[in-house]
Amino acid sequence: MYNFNSTTKMKSILKTSAFIAMSAIMATSMTSCDENNGENPGELSAKEQTLKDAVTPYVNNTVITTYKSMADAAIKLMNACNEAKDKFDGDKSGAQEKITEAGNYWKESRKYWELSEAFLFGAAADYNIDPHIDSWPLDKVALEQLLNNQGMMNAIGEGGGAYVSANLGYGLLGFHAIEYMLFQLNASGDKSSARDVNSLNKNQMIYMAAVAEDLCFQCVRLEASWAGMDNVSSEKQTILTDNELEPTFNYGESMLNAGQGGSKYVNYTDAAQEILQGCIDIADEVAEQKMGRPANGSSEEDKNYIESPYSLNSIVDFADNIRSIKNAYEGSNDGDKSVSDFIASVNAEKDKAVKDAIAAAITSIEKIPEPFAKNATSQTTKDAIAAVAKVSNTLSEAANVLNEN
Repeated sequence: MYNFNSTTKMKSILKTSAFIAMSAIMATSMTSCDENNGENPGELSAKEQTLKDAVTPYVNNTVITTYKSMADAAIKLMNACNEAKDKFDGDKSGAQEKITEAGNYWKESRKYWELSEAFLFGAAADYNIDPHIDSWPLDKVALEQLLNNQGMMNAIGEGGGAYVSANLGYGLLGFHAIEYMLFQLNASGDKSSARDVNSLNKNQMIYMAAVAEDLCFQCVRLEASWAGMDNVSSEKQTILTDNELEPTFNYGESMLNAGQGGSKYVNYTDAAQEILQGCIDIADEVAEQKMGRPANGSSEEDKNYIESPYSLNSIVDFADNIRSIKNAYEGSNDGDKSVSDFIASVNAEKDKAVKDAIAAAITSIEKIPEPFAKNATSQTTKDAIAAVAKVSNTLSEAANVLNEN
């Protein structure tokens, strides 16, 4: 018996993995030919046609529509933050009004972001937009150091969103950095309101406005990455062009044209598998991280791993994540064809199990009271975690149905 060293073992594993991967690709490619073609070349099989019919509204009515709504709200948020900054030195009441307004736009844009988390693949992953705009908790120590560094603050004032994007870490960017500037908790921590303008200083206003600009740029890039540059407004095109953020790939077109040259999907079954995997991924994140980590963790870092703690928006975030799964799996609009339709056609019991689990998880999450930080270890939260885990399990079973039929 040979006693291989670790390097030799690793090389052997890599070679074996590469062979398995190549075999899988070849098998998938052959399956693609069979599934994409009926009796005549170019004719789709019944399964492929059903999934193509599901993919079309998924891209147009779920992904693109959600990203467009998020980008529209992010533009309003950016404008309100900039107006609050401009009014800060003179018109304090006007600045307060704009801060309150910005908080409403934050919640609107935030809602659509959470409704998009079932499709964090594609542009959100490839351009690192997810960690860029949605990392938490906020790095308060680094933030205080930044706000007291006048040289950096002057640079932020000059460079705005482009500067913070290039020079600040994820713990100082995105939704939660802006949230901290726009919202404040009462003394007991159980109610949130618009931040009192008198509790803010000029550097905080400059920082808030710049981060809101960066958030806006990233949200617009998501929409354009799926819809295509020609299909977003001229305002959005200018934002992307001025900041050199034009998407390099059309993700919507790629999914709509599965099996064709230039698409990343070998067929519509492949696209549907990614849709289901996106749903599974966010269900796992909600159960294991967003709720599970503060519920089950023992360290202070775990206990403080609370999403949207300043706006007390945590429960809304979690429930909207499950709604993002519902929209992706069942369709966003009445009458939309969906992956659910195919699963139901071959295994109605599995399809019903997914739908029931989604509905039960939303109901269970919404029973958790805010602030989540004070209820993270409650039995209600543990029940919600179990309900969301069931969503993941039933989706995995649906994915098996997709693969086997």
